[in-house]
Amino acid sequence: MTLGQKWNELRARNEAGLIAYVMAGFPSVPGSMRMAETLARNGADMIEIGLPFSDPIADGPMIQSASNAGLRNGATLDRVLAEVKDLNPGIPLILMSYLNPLLGRGRSKTFEALMKAGISGLIIPDLPADEAHGWASASRVHGVDLILLAAPTSPEERLRKIAAASNGFVYCVGVTGTTGIRKALPPDAGRMVRTLRRITDKPLAVGFGISTPGHVRALSASADGVIVASRLLRAVETREDLPSLVRSLKRATVRSPRSRPSGRRERRGA
Repeated sequence: MTLGQKWNELRARNEAGLIAYVMAGFPSVPGSMRMAETLARNGADMIEIGLPFSDPIADGPMIQSASNAGLRNGATLDRVLAEVKDLNPGIPLILMSYLNPLLGRGRSKTFEALMKAGISGLIIPDLPADEAHGWASASRVHGVDLILLAAPTSPEERLRKIAAASNGFVYCVGVTGTTGIRKALPPDAGRMVRTLRRITDKPLAVGFGISTPGHVRALSASADGVIVASRLLRAVETREDLPSLVRSLKRATVRSPRSRPSGRRERRGA
């Protein structure tokens, strides 16, 4: 299933998409794959699989800790893709990787490997929009969507470049800072969505700090999707009831019958 097909399905049901995060190799490589299956069975609409990296720039303590575990457990790109091939979650899978692990392989070979593994999208958080043209072209050739991050500090001119280079959706960073569990989101966490609605008709998903069903419910009023990461990893670390947590987050994405994302521009041909 492509990301576009999933967004159409969610739009027809008047729901925001729940994009649930797994760190490859945490708590082990097989354990992370089992986590992905659990998330898919209990309501996640898409799974984001993080590739461990030694020098992350956007990740807070929980994801850094999980990334370190993934590195110790040998979660290389090749091993992760080999494991992903055996998954059959019935929903789109998205790989998140910093740029350095991908450069040695090259753009075309990276996207070819992702396509063969059944990956629908690739998030590269540290790929500047000014340098994304070659990656965007290769992604279209291989049918794997490229997704870039849009930060709250980005001026409108840069947001236009980010939106133009992204496909599948634009990843809207909801807070100024790193990822992490938060009790409350800033009042302007959805501001990026409102700004980007004027710029693009591509789906918009908000991440960073989303930790509770209340956060999900608030952002689902305007965003097409919400991304939950650190909160899910903490649940695995503390052996919390992960299925119940995921179901509660998914329930919060269901909008009332009269409610639609504010300012939503219907995408022609989507």
